Amino acid sequence: MEVFWLGHAAFKIITNSGKIIYLDPFQLKKEPEKADIIIISHSHGDHFSNIDIKKLLKETTLLIGPESIATRLKKYNGKCLKIGDIFSIEDIKITLFPAYTINLQTHPKNNEWAGSIIETEGKIIYHAGDTEKIPEMKKLAKYNIDVAMLPCGGKYTMDFEEACESAKDIKPKIVIPMHNWDLNLSEFKKIMEQKDPNIKVEILENKSLKL
Repeated sequence: MEVFWLGHAAFKIITNSGKIIYLDPFQLKKEPEKADIIIISHSHGDHFSNIDIKKLLKETTLLIGPESIATRLKKYNGKCLKIGDIFSIEDIKITLFPAYTINLQTHPKNNEWAGSIIETEGKIIYHAGDTEKIPEMKKLAKYNIDVAMLPCGGKYTMDFEEACESAKDIKPKIVIPMHNWDLNLSEFKKIMEQKDPNIKVEILENKSLKL
């Protein structure tokens, strides 16, 4: 499969079977490939973008998000999941995982917003959504995650230091920094190498990641 970072917290995953999955699509190009699945982490406009969702829709597109934003999902006939719920379609399994901020008030835990764990074709990808380092992340180590997509810009979520500490808890093979607000990601890579050189950093600004 192939993973593309589309900027901010937006990603596109193309599976080996040709399924196209988008995560928090935002500020997409005019004619993006249509989606089979769109996963939305929460209701903030840079994650739940109606303009971008509409660009991706085809008759069979499935939109998935947390039950806490059910009203927003309803107009797309979306699938609402509780945190911890598992949804399977064909060979793709999606689990919603907690995402919230503790020190910042930007993403309260009681909003029940989400990150997501995607399992398909023998690979496991974790998109953290908007979050700080939370205790639940230690549970992710048991998943043997291949790729973790972590916010690191520090404005409304984790900064570089905290995101790298989170990666140490999660123990993915690869971490992709996102939601960085134009900060230089080479500095993120240096910090991660110091904290745990076994976790590879992939900066996808001008390339994709093949798994």
